[in-house]
Amino acid sequence: GLFLAMHYTSDIETAFSSVVHICRDVNYGWLIRNMHANGASFFFICLYMHIARGLYYGSYLFVETWNIGVVLFLLVMMTSFVGYVLPWG
Repeated sequence: GLFLAMHYTSDIETAFSSVVHICRDVNYGWLIRNMHANGASFFFICLYMHIARGLYYGSYLFVETWNIGVVLFLLVMMTSFVGYVLPWG
C-alpha cells in the first residue's frame, strides 16, 4: 500500500487517473496493485476461515473475546470499504 500511495492522488477529479497512471506508467505498478488487491482478498479468506473455525469449536461462548473479534472484524470491513472506493470509479 505504501508504494501505491506514493503515486496516488486523493482529489476526486484525478483519483481514477492516478490509478491508471500507476497501472500504466509506474514500473511494475500493475503488478504491485494486483498483488495488493489479491493480498487483501486472501486476507479476507483467512479471516472468514478463522471465524468459521471459531463457530465450529464454540469460541463464541467466550463472549468478551468473541465481541472484541466482532468489533475488529467490523473495523477491518470499514477499512476495506474505504480502500475499495479510493479510485472513485
